[in-house]
Amino acid sequence: MPLDRLAVGAGHRPPRATRRIARSSGSPHATGRPSPGGRWRFRGAAYALLVLLAGTNLPTPLYRGYAARFGFSPLVVTLIFAAYVAVLIPCLLLAGPLSDAVGPRRVLLPAVAVALLGSLVLALADGTGWLFAARVLQGLAVGAASGPLTAALTELEPAGDRRKAALVSTVASVGGLGLGPVLAGLLAEYAPAPYVLPYAIEIALLIPAAAAVLALPAARPGRRWRPRRPGIPHAVRAVFATSGTAGFLAFAVIGLFLTLVPTYVATLSGSGNLLLGGAAVALMLACSALAQLLGYGRPARALELAGLPLLATGLALLALAGGLASLPLLLAATVIAGVGQGLVFLGGLTAVNAAAPAERRADVLSSFYVIIYLGVGLPVIGVGLLAAAVGLLAAVQYFACATAVLCLAVLLALAVAHARARRGTRTHGLRGD
Repeated sequence: MPLDRLAVGAGHRPPRATRRIARSSGSPHATGRPSPGGRWRFRGAAYALLVLLAGTNLPTPLYRGYAARFGFSPLVVTLIFAAYVAVLIPCLLLAGPLSDAVGPRRVLLPAVAVALLGSLVLALADGTGWLFAARVLQGLAVGAASGPLTAALTELEPAGDRRKAALVSTVASVGGLGLGPVLAGLLAEYAPAPYVLPYAIEIALLIPAAAAVLALPAARPGRRWRPRRPGIPHAVRAVFATSGTAGFLAFAVIGLFLTLVPTYVATLSGSGNLLLGGAAVALMLACSALAQLLGYGRPARALELAGLPLLATGLALLALAGGLASLPLLLAATVIAGVGQGLVFLGGLTAVNAAAPAERRADVLSSFYVIIYLGVGLPVIGVGLLAAAVGLLAAVQYFACATAVLCLAVLLALAVAHARARRGTRTHGLRGD
């Protein structure tokens, strides 16, 4: 998920790495006019981001088939996914400062190569260990590439419009997350070699992505590399606690959809169509992206207060759909949960970014994204353990109900904090402060 720099978007200085790129490349930010080929570089960076994220989600609709071929349980599916997240988090924290120090090309080219190797391992997989190895490679690639590519998009937007750059980054990121499951499901269902062809196409698509990385402007290292250690200033902790918890819950739902919902859909429908499960994931992510686009610019707390009840409603409907074996109800749950997830994520990211002091913003946002990715990876392990004991349908239902209750609890905490802040503002106004 490489949206970690989007909240810095409009109204803030670009990251140090992008300012260095501007000075060394003759970008519009440095000279006031578009550089030759700048438009194609911008599009190339967006393409690379889209393709990398699409590749990491190709296995999503195929896990059910892998489980049948290799004989593993839903718990193993969640552990495979968690291995990806466990590698991605430290790479996210290390790759940004490394890119600042050595230049983005030296980080991005190995990342694309590792992504290609991950797809090759998946195409050749003949056992569960291969899946773990491939997901570790994909986690390394996405963790290393997401920050530098997002920074490059901010810098290379031809007109210097950061708001447009943020929009393109969001569309490329969420579009890639949704495209992967649909592409893999479509090819696996209707084309030959279902467990090879999707990855062969991804490998082919990564070749122009590597060319796009080579076309990025070079940056001269200006300082020594230091790993980034995330931290939370005392003044930000209250906002971080509520928004971080809300973001954790929102991305726990993403993790559920990326791992177990395709099998859940197949169980409810009685259909083995692989496209159906991938489409459910893509629909949820599309609704999330649309909600973020429509909510952009609105107050952070208003977005969270609107998104949390929608997320809780979608989860309740997801549990009810399992009890009634209703696909229409599942469709409604997917749409509502997607909209709620998008609003909660956008609101939480905006609130944390606004509260963070300028000199600590990178640290605070890094910490926020650690929480986000933990939300993606950790809860689904619990669902997998539960599924081994009570079955997949019941496990998803229990998870959905518990997460819905937690969403309502966070909603209550946010509402109380918002009311106190408004009373404090009115009190200061009456006192003339």
